[in-house]
Amino acid sequence: MHTLADAAARGYLPPTMHRLRLIDDRLPASNSDGEAAQRVAEDEALDAYSTIVASVADRLLPSVASLVVRRGGRARGAGSAVVITPDGFLLTSAHVLSGADSGEARLADGHEVGLEIVGRDPLSDLAVARVAASGLPAATLGDADRLRVGQLVVAIGNPLGFSGSVTAGVVSALGRSLPTRAGSATRIVENVIQTDAALNPGNSGGALADSRGRVVGINTAVAGLGLGLAVPINATTLRIVAALMREGRFRRAFLGIAGGVRPLPPRLAASLGRRSAIEVTEVVDGSPAARAGLRPRDLILDVDGQPVAGVGDLQRLMVSDVIDRAVAVRVGRGGELLSLSATPVELAP
Repeated sequence: MHTLADAAARGYLPPTMHRLRLIDDRLPASNSDGEAAQRVAEDEALDAYSTIVASVADRLLPSVASLVVRRGGRARGAGSAVVITPDGFLLTSAHVLSGADSGEARLADGHEVGLEIVGRDPLSDLAVARVAASGLPAATLGDADRLRVGQLVVAIGNPLGFSGSVTAGVVSALGRSLPTRAGSATRIVENVIQTDAALNPGNSGGALADSRGRVVGINTAVAGLGLGLAVPINATTLRIVAALMREGRFRRAFLGIAGGVRPLPPRLAASLGRRSAIEVTEVVDGSPAARAGLRPRDLILDVDGQPVAGVGDLQRLMVSDVIDRAVAVRVGRGGELLSLSATPVELAP
């Protein structure tokens, strides 16, 4: 039997076939040093990309566990979790543990251990669990506030039951908002990370890491084809995680208003050095806001001496430190500036 190469050498191929290049043919020498340099650069870039993703996987895979949770004694859900301390604390998504009364964690070494639910915070979609183990490889937590659009990120989790899956992409957007609900309470998780790293059911609770293997987000949702969302790891969420580990819950203050961002009138904006405030659209009857004298259409400018330009600013101030403590609230009303006093109460869990 003659090979295609033999046939070509003997002139048996049709004219058009002579233009084909066999896969073992050598490429012709480049006509310019620039083209050769470009090919080398492209090869090096691909190698560098692969090297980064592989190094992140090597570093972080041992710190990501697969979860199976039980509700009413039956296996009802699965997800991922990140080991954050050597003595068994795991960080995951609150919705992964929603309604769970027990569960198991499969660690990277294959061991399955019982899962204790330490605390959940549905309003940030973060939860902490614990396993009876020691000497675990804890992940390093980073700072999502330092991320930039276009930065390489790596997602590690257990999508569709496939443990230890690694996908890579970029930060495709920052500053996204994720609405969350717990009972009648709603909250907007701010500065959510959007990525095109492939996320699927089961990735929730897994790690989103930067190129140095630091966990900068906890994967939480698939927003659409090629769009995944992760709750950022930053100073705000670390405070929530610490409270969950210590107390099993995160206490929030309740003021009792609904509102949205509104541009300030030019003269007021110039005098305050900012462009927006929170316009009150509703005041809950009998709430701290109602007792303080806040009204619909008021513009909230400052709370406890801190400027508020949007709902997220107010949310960050409504923490345990201000529960049952009188705080000053400066508002704009009818062209005048008023100073009110409100005493937030604890938001019912």
